[in-house]
Parts: sequence; C-alpha cells; structure tokens
Amino acid sequence: MAFNFGAPSGTSGTAAATAAPTGGFGGFGTTSTTAGSAFSFSAPTNTGTTALGGLFGQPTQAPAQSNQLINTASALSAPTLLGDERDAILAKWNQLQAFWGTGKGYFNNNIPPVEFTQENPFCRFKAVGYSCMPNNKDEDGLVVLVFNKKETDIRSQQQQLVESLHKVLGGNQTLTVNVEGIKTLPDDQTEVVIYVIERSPNGTSRRVPATTLYTHFEQTNIKTQLQQLGVTLSMTRTELSPAQVKQLLQNPPAGVDPIIWEQAKVDNPDSEKLIPVPMVGFKELLRRLKVQDQMTKQHQTRLDIISEDIGELQKNQTTTMAKIAQYKRKLMDLSHRTLQVLIKQEIQRKSGYAIQADEEQLRVQLDTIQCELNAPTQFKGRLNELMSQIRMQNHFGAVKSEERYYIDADLLREIKQHLKQQQEGLSHLISIIKDDLEDIKLVEHGLNETIHIRGGVFS
Repeated sequence: MAFNFGAPSGTSGTAAATAAPTGGFGGFGTTSTTAGSAFSFSAPTNTGTTALGGLFGQPTQAPAQSNQLINTASALSAPTLLGDERDAILAKWNQLQAFWGTGKGYFNNNIPPVEFTQENPFCRFKAVGYSCMPNNKDEDGLVVLVFNKKETDIRSQQQQLVESLHKVLGGNQTLTVNVEGIKTLPDDQTEVVIYVIERSPNGTSRRVPATTLYTHFEQTNIKTQLQQLGVTLSMTRTELSPAQVKQLLQNPPAGVDPIIWEQAKVDNPDSEKLIPVPMVGFKELLRRLKVQDQMTKQHQTRLDIISEDIGELQKNQTTTMAKIAQYKRKLMDLSHRTLQVLIKQEIQRKSGYAIQADEEQLRVQLDTIQCELNAPTQFKGRLNELMSQIRMQNHFGAVKSEERYYIDADLLREIKQHLKQQQEGLSHLISIIKDDLEDIKLVEHGLNETIHIRGGVFS
C-alpha cells in the first residue's frame, strides 16, 4: 500500500486534493458516463515500464539530468553571480537550501536558478525503508482504489459504489464489478480492492486483467468520473517480474545515494518478499508512521478477538471435562448396578445346583490368600515386626535423647519404596478378598434361599 509496485496512478498530491467530490456519497449513482467511450479488454496496454519509472521518480532524459547535476554542483561549490567574496557566502546558502530540500540556488546571471527539492541528492531528510511486494498475478485483475472517505461510509453504501463503478465501465451488461476487500487507511481514507468479471456469449467468464482495467481507469474522462466518486489514487496490485525487480534494485532512485541504496539492499530482512523504497521528507515518514500505527491497531484488534476465542474455548474445555468426569462416575455406577444384576441373575440361574469345581477352586484360592496374609512370616507379620522396631526406636530415643541414630538416605528411600510396594500389594489383596467375600456371601445367601424354598415345598 505504501508504494505502487504495479502501475501507479498519475494523480499527484495536488490533483488528488482537488479531485474530491462535492458532497458526501451523493456522487455514487450520479456519475455521468460518456456514451461514445470505447471500452475494450482485448488489447491491454503495457504500463509496466512507465510505472517503474514513476515509482522512484527517475528522470526520463539523461542530458537534462546531466545539466541539472552540473548546475546544482555549480550552485553549491562555485557560483559566479556577484564576482566577489559574496559568492562564497551564496554557495554556503545554496548548500543549506539543498540540505533542506527547498528553495532556489542562484549561481549565474545567464542561467536560471536551480530548484532545490527533496529529491535532490544533497537533501538530508530522506531514508530507505521496505515495502511488501504483491504476489497477485495480472490475471487476478485486482485494482486498488483509494477513496478520501471513511470505511464506514464506504461499507454503508457499498452496493451504490459498485453500481457507480459499473456505470464508469460503460454499463456493459457483460461486466460485473466485485469488491475483493475494504481496508481503513490513515487520514480518513479507505482502500477498496476490486476486480471485474467479463462474461462471453458462449457462457464462459474470466477476470479482466489488472493492467487492462487500470489503463481504462487512467483515461482522462474516466479518471474525472472516478475523482467525482472520491477516488484519489488508483493502482494495480500485481507482482513484479524478475526483470522489473532487477531493474529497480540496480538503479538507485532519484536523489538517493548509491552507497545508501546498496546498503539498503544488503540490510533487506527478506529479499524474497520485501523491496527497498525511498522515504523522502517528513511527510512521507509521517504517512508511513500512520500506516504502521493503523496496522498495529488492526493486529491488536485481531489479537483481542483471538484472545476472546481462546478464553471461550478454555471455558468450553472446562465444562466438557466436568461433563466427562460426571459421565465417568455415572458409567461406573451403572457398571456396578449391572454387575449386581448379573450376580443376582447368576444366583437365580444356578439355584439348586451343587458348588461347581471352578467355584470350589476360587474358594480355595481365597483361603490360601487369607492364610498367607495372616502367616507370621508373611506380609502381616513383617509389618508388625517393623512397627515394633519403630516403636522401640522411638522409645529409646525418648529415654536417651543424647543418643541419635542416622540412616543412610539411599537406604531410607529403599525402605520407603519397599514398604510402599508392600502396602500396595496388601491393599490390592484386601480388595480382592473383600470382593470375593461379597461373592461368597451372595452365593451362600442364594443357597440358603434355595434350601428354604425346597424345604417349604417338601413340607
């Protein structure tokens, strides 16, 4: 946006300022069109060379540039206007004006004075920045129109704007104007990116090339109609060819020192996406600062939206995790209830049958586990022994406080780990035993009920 890399509009700053329409958006839909204007997309005009020259202000005539440089050097170093020591003072004054980039440098009675502008090589108020190179093809047909109106006004009357642009194109029914995007610019300006679709009689359609559309907009009568709509600048958004990039980089812009230009190319942070561009004067620096501030605000707005989305997702995640935990508890409860139903069903199914071999084997295993737990030399006995030793140590420690015993840290850690494993094993065994005891009680209860029922029947 800062600089046109395609075909810049020939509208200067003064022309853009005087091109403002009279009154709000009343210009939309009221623009007059020239009935006899021929609008053809068949033979686009190549404006790439002109655009590249206009971008950096390169002079078109080498002899004129040479004479201008000679006159400037004469005005700064050896003026011959007065023929005495005052010429030295005049030379210093001309140097000061050249540094400022404004004023006239008188140096000879027979030659007009030199106009010092900010583009002169000696102006100090200039620097080199970087702008993004567009990556759109000419076939994409994207053309940028800069309006001196606010974004809200553009969006509120977007349809009217499209209709007005269609009238500017001659009102041809085979053409359709589309808005690609709208973006706010500093100083209450708005960038509108458009493209035009052309439909052929056989039913196919294509986008009008950007250079062709731009060439049509640059016609004098068409440019006047666009200015009445509030357009201050138009340009294509197309990528540069390798030859164009090479030409831009090889030729320093007017007024830019070749050494500074070479250093700018070396300091380019991304030569594939960025290209150095001159910044001349404080006005241009202020404009780029405003653009940067505008983009920073847009990025911050986008970050705020992303932050809100992340907060909402985190809230949804918390709610979802709580629901998952609730469903897990409900699933566990339903599993227990299902298991109880299966147990009762199994009891009813095996009612009246003798204990089977697998059930007897399970009872023997449970008795064996219980005996192992209660054996003096097994887990329970060892734990009781350890507890007795701990109590004795605590007792002796209380009686003889002067005697202190220390256990190696590694050994203590191994003991804790061993006790922890034993405790986990005991907990697991106790849990199995409890479950098995419950099953046995259910089996016994079922057997008792069966015997009671049979006794009542036979009695």
